[in-house]
Amino acid sequence: MIWQGRRVLITGAAGFIGSHLCERLLRKGAEVRAMVHGNMRGSIGHLAAIPESLRTRLEIVGGNIRDAAFVRDATVDMDTVFHLAAITSVVYSYSNPDETVITNVSGTLNVCNAARHENVRRVVHTSSAGVYGAAVGGAPISETHPVRAYNPYTASKLAADCVVESFHLSYDLPVTIIRIFNVYGPRIGRFLVIPTIVLQLLKGNKLKLGSLTPTRNFTYIDDIVNAYLLMAESDSVVGEVVNFGSTRAVTIAELAMLIADLMDRDVTISQDEKALRPAKSEIERVLADVTKAKQLLGWNPKVELEKGLKKTIEWIAAGGYDDLRA
Repeated sequence: MIWQGRRVLITGAAGFIGSHLCERLLRKGAEVRAMVHGNMRGSIGHLAAIPESLRTRLEIVGGNIRDAAFVRDATVDMDTVFHLAAITSVVYSYSNPDETVITNVSGTLNVCNAARHENVRRVVHTSSAGVYGAAVGGAPISETHPVRAYNPYTASKLAADCVVESFHLSYDLPVTIIRIFNVYGPRIGRFLVIPTIVLQLLKGNKLKLGSLTPTRNFTYIDDIVNAYLLMAESDSVVGEVVNFGSTRAVTIAELAMLIADLMDRDVTISQDEKALRPAKSEIERVLADVTKAKQLLGWNPKVELEKGLKKTIEWIAAGGYDDLRA
């Protein structure tokens, strides 16, 4: 599909994934309206990293995803809507369950209502692999795996997914649901595990981390942006939920050693009790079954973990967070 001249709305555009998606679409010639959370400082987050030469086709609008009128106005004349805006922190959801659920569910409802009334060609909604919880019967996890709300965050994402599905079944809204496993790369949130490890190792050779035994499959940002575009382009996935994630899983301890090797550190790892999640919410093994993505879209992750980690380390070490206007 040709993106040149297409009008695109990205909610949550100032964030990690949203800013990369925004930049890729601008490079493809799309006219992008970037929705950011309005604040008194006028922050545009990671959008500040997009080269000035691309910003001539970038319109930034600030407001709240919970404001239905604001979302409706932002959706006018859009061909495609990529919905990423959400409260995404599991830790934050424990102390702020009401805000997490209201924002993620009502925000998604507002996007679906606006897209329906504006006759948008395609809505790509962002889901989370967290909704699968602990693997039943072993990993990898396919789209048919049971879902379960392990915490307020995953409860909110499950509810939002159901809202999207209901608009497809009730109103024929052309939606796709992209279910993402762990994503990393430049601009990643600084309190996630990879930057936590890197930032500690930039200061010395000692690491204090939470649980070291859980396994995760980390997928580089470029591969995930490819997935978003494919979900927006192909008619084969309308009404479908599709998993996207690396097929390689590592434990947190293995991840820490990989990063230490790339940073040439002889590391000592100890456990930080304060960083441990509540026992009932910790998911020990996460690995994506991406058979559906391969069959319907021909998607495969291309960036090896070591190569992606090296790029991420370089971005953090170069002061990526210091330059962030947030």
